[in-house]
Amino acid sequence: MPEYAPLELPDEPKLAGNITHFARALRRAGVPIGPGRVIDAVRAVEAAGFTEKRDFYWTLHACFVNRPEHRAVFAQIFRLYWRDPRYLEHMMSYMIPAVRGVQEDRKSRSAEKRAAEALLDGAEAPDLSQGEEGEETEIEIDASLTMSSEERLRTLDFEQMSVAEVAEAKRMIARLSLPVKPIKSRRAQASLRGHKVDAARTLRQSMRQGGDLHKIALKRPRPRWPNLVVLCDISGSMSQYSRMVLHFLHAVANEKGAGWAKVHAFTFGTRLTNITRHLRQRDVDAALAAAGAEAQDWEGGTRIGRCLEAFNRDWSRRVMGQGAVVLVITDGLDRDSPDRLAKQMERLHLSSRRLIWLNPLLRWEGFAPKAQGIAAMLPHVDSFRAGHSIASLEDLAAAISRPDDMGEKDRLMRLIGV
Repeated sequence: MPEYAPLELPDEPKLAGNITHFARALRRAGVPIGPGRVIDAVRAVEAAGFTEKRDFYWTLHACFVNRPEHRAVFAQIFRLYWRDPRYLEHMMSYMIPAVRGVQEDRKSRSAEKRAAEALLDGAEAPDLSQGEEGEETEIEIDASLTMSSEERLRTLDFEQMSVAEVAEAKRMIARLSLPVKPIKSRRAQASLRGHKVDAARTLRQSMRQGGDLHKIALKRPRPRWPNLVVLCDISGSMSQYSRMVLHFLHAVANEKGAGWAKVHAFTFGTRLTNITRHLRQRDVDAALAAAGAEAQDWEGGTRIGRCLEAFNRDWSRRVMGQGAVVLVITDGLDRDSPDRLAKQMERLHLSSRRLIWLNPLLRWEGFAPKAQGIAAMLPHVDSFRAGHSIASLEDLAAAISRPDDMGEKDRLMRLIGV
């Protein structure tokens, strides 16, 4: 296994030391690992041998990973620590992302920044102010560094956040609100300043006064609060976004005075899971841990059409009454038939008061609905918006309060000729 540069397999003490250092990096990145699991990992590797790198990967994976959200972090740290001969230089490039021309100009993949921070804990970034021969090097600094840290975090893509940034973003999300305006119902309630005469109550009052009409009773429409129904994609391509959205939903579900009658939450990947009762727990970590245990298809495939069909068949009549507002959070990359997906989206749209689609892919400039799943879903939503940052979640409140808000739907519908 020559590509595993930091590992010297014949020397067992060095092997144990490398596995211990690897476990420390995982722990810094947020994976809970104790000394007992490190000992188990060393013994497991000794028992499994080193003939196949795939076996080595899955042996360590079995010892260190027991939650779906830790898979991406484990995969990136494993790649950087065991497989990349230039892993230190590669990680240093992620520690200085605002300097152009030093690293490859691309977005880091999921958990790369967190993996780099974990492996370089305590290390100093290289001094780039001088060239190799002491000559001054011109450096172009990203203007975003002049922004306040909180303002920068508002617009930062969830996928590109470090461990510390994710923690701070969760604290900011916990303070967000999603207010909604009441719906006028056909039922009425008594009011001193109502706009209509309450004939029945006026007559009853006059009968108590011996038939004399002393005062005219007034009434006004009784306000009614809609339900919020959320369908959140937890497939592999949506894992980081869905976790942040679920933190947001927990804040909304436990917010007092927001106006929602009830908040119903469902996750879907290859199957539909109702996690509504878990979000009612006050502790957000306990709530999301319980939701993750219930949804067994985290970071799996995507069957949007099949899951929407299950929702429309089993849950629509239970939670969609009284004009529910529906949020669908997905990238629309589906493996099902586009016709099936379009049919189920149309049924969902007809059952809801307002259907809003949050898609993290909309963050890319020049995004076009070329995928069949996206093109099938787009005509059946009221508003199509980005859902990749704290700022996009803040804008969601405006989209709900304005019935005429279409987001990017109108522009994208013209691109597909509709």
